[in-house]
Amino acid sequence: MKNNSKTLFIEIGKNEIFFFVGETINENFRIIYKNSVQVVGISKNKITDIEKFSYLMKTNLILIEDKLNFIFKEIILIINNFDCHTINLSGYKKLNGSQLAKDNITYILNSLKSKISEVENNKKILHIFSTKYSLDNKELENIPIGLFGDFYSQELSFFLMCNNDYKNLKNVFDSCNLSIKKIISKNFIEGVKLINENTDFTSFLLIKIEKKESQLILFENSSFKFIQNFNFGTDIILDDIYKITSLDKYQIRKILRIPDYFKISEENEIIEEEFFVNQNFRKIKKKLIVDISSARIQELAEIIMIKNINISEFLKTKKLIFLQIDDHITHGFLLSKFELFFSKNKKFKVNFLNIFRSSELCEDAKKIVQFGWKNEAIPVVERKQSLISRFFNLIFK
Repeated sequence: MKNNSKTLFIEIGKNEIFFFVGETINENFRIIYKNSVQVVGISKNKITDIEKFSYLMKTNLILIEDKLNFIFKEIILIINNFDCHTINLSGYKKLNGSQLAKDNITYILNSLKSKISEVENNKKILHIFSTKYSLDNKELENIPIGLFGDFYSQELSFFLMCNNDYKNLKNVFDSCNLSIKKIISKNFIEGVKLINENTDFTSFLLIKIEKKESQLILFENSSFKFIQNFNFGTDIILDDIYKITSLDKYQIRKILRIPDYFKISEENEIIEEEFFVNQNFRKIKKKLIVDISSARIQELAEIIMIKNINISEFLKTKKLIFLQIDDHITHGFLLSKFELFFSKNKKFKVNFLNIFRSSELCEDAKKIVQFGWKNEAIPVVERKQSLISRFFNLIFK
């Protein structure tokens, strides 16, 4: 007998919303439906028109259910365009020579969660990750339950989103008769995919440089530890070239994408006349464009990574960097400049990473929801006992 189940995934991206349906037959997963539409009702990482956004969700859900002849009751929601951030906190427990027990871990986890709820009372916790374990000042790879010691400490990373954003999303999908099974950060899924595909490492930086914005994501010990957003991207390089040369931006992109165009054999090589469309021809040295681009890429590397105090401790010991660069300039000489400056003259290992297709992430998302992630912690809520329950527990314990 075949074991058949369907899962609905919705990814809310910056410009598009993606709808996927995955089907699992006898533990084999495949995408059986996919579609994308332009984002409506969301602006500047906020739902700004809930009626338009709700209508978009409802109409597409009807299309999906009619096509597949299947009624969905829940979704896995992947987010990539809401304001989220991380907070790292450490908790500890004095053991005084006794064994570390599960109750000690639960105590630390719940106490730190309570502290986050007090300090960030307008935020919703989406993920909690265990990033470091230390027993008597010795850092360990795994939770040392059962070991004896005097002092145990554990570092946790909390991934948060705005409460109002969470409530608005919940209201939208409630109106579609869908419950949100799990909200997952797309950056988290991408990190999990990298770890699953490259088992030799668990700590790295993932740096995404798009046209108008950039992101730095830090994974340490298989845990999503830190994220930082920047309001600039590769367009800043084009703007610099445009301001100094007055070349048309379309022509600048065209030039930058030509392989080996900037392998200059002579110091005074100039841009060919054919690139001056509807412009007067001017003698512009190729080296000038190389110098402008190099200066700006070096600055990007310093701001995002090299001189970023938020990751300075990480860079002292960890050396692996993944770079995702705006695909409009991933040809030509610029990649070599990105590698040069982000590797800090080969001090760090830089791997260029193709942008993940959203459909590639669905199976990883499903596994995270179904089985959890090895370093994702789940807070345990202690139930309050009634007076009678506490009385009988005292007698029969």
